[in-house]
Amino acid sequence: MRFPPHDPPDGTRGRETESAPRIHAPRVRAPRPRILLIPLTVVLLAVVLLAVTVVAAGCGMGQDVGDAGSVSTTAATQTTVTIPPQETTTTTMPSETSTTTTAGKDTTTVRAYFSRGEKVSAAARVIPKTQEVGAAAMKALLEGPTAEERAAGMVSNIPEGTTFLGLGIKDGIATVDLSKEYGSGGGSLSMMMRLAEVVFTLTQFPTVDGVNFKLDGEAIDVLGGEGIIIDHPMSREDYEDLSPAILVESPTLGNTVRSPMRVTGTANVFEAAFRINLVNWDGLIIADEIVMASSGTGTRGTFDVTIPFTVDQSGPGVLIVFSDSPKDGSQINIVEIPLQLEK
Repeated sequence: MRFPPHDPPDGTRGRETESAPRIHAPRVRAPRPRILLIPLTVVLLAVVLLAVTVVAAGCGMGQDVGDAGSVSTTAATQTTVTIPPQETTTTTMPSETSTTTTAGKDTTTVRAYFSRGEKVSAAARVIPKTQEVGAAAMKALLEGPTAEERAAGMVSNIPEGTTFLGLGIKDGIATVDLSKEYGSGGGSLSMMMRLAEVVFTLTQFPTVDGVNFKLDGEAIDVLGGEGIIIDHPMSREDYEDLSPAILVESPTLGNTVRSPMRVTGTANVFEAAFRINLVNWDGLIIADEIVMASSGTGTRGTFDVTIPFTVDQSGPGVLIVFSDSPKDGSQINIVEIPLQLEK
């Protein structure tokens, strides 16, 4: 794979290098470390993401998760989708929340799950600290991806006009109540993706194992004209086909990270092994880690690793995860997450 050279942030032009068949292959550029030239579009996207204010302090966003909070019955809530569903067939384990203090105010970080490349993808949201954190995560989901996330290919499959009506949690099962718009429009892929987006968002909390759905207060076991059966509490396992082989849940797109960086998520790859590369603005691989998930080869496992790195200056970077094909050794299951690297 070949990528064009690009200008670094300080105005000095990087050197052109020959492409390599593998991201982590060594390059001849002594005495600098191995290099990987990333696409110009990725670098430009990472620069755009300088405006993103979600900060993964210290080693990233890997603090222990809280529960989903108290029951929400906000029937008057007027939180609706602001981004219309895409007219396309494209649709891209437990997550963690963290609590920080910003400008004297307590905040909590939760995740909303959208789609990117027909697979589920996580996005971080910093919200005011609340006892109804599950409801807050749902409201964040209905607000849709940010402009920067949309530029990176994230979309919401939840129909425009969908309103959050309430959330109840009992014995590990969340029951979410949405307006009737949630069941309108779209084909079977859109229906499955919108269900997955809600299920992943709510099951990021350890108090939630499965999700039941209501529309306008009425329990449903079939969604929409496509007749998607949801006659039991839906879990992440029900949407394994919509999960990327390597799902990075922290850091998320646009986060600012500093060394050491904590990377968490889930994976279902051959022999549970995959690789993490961190690439700086100049295309240099500044971290290269082999990761073992807790399980693999047909079973989804979790991973939680802390990776040190060094940068000479703050700037855009890309976290790249991939696994090796058991057939020919080629790179597969590649996911790229633009970040901001802090010195």
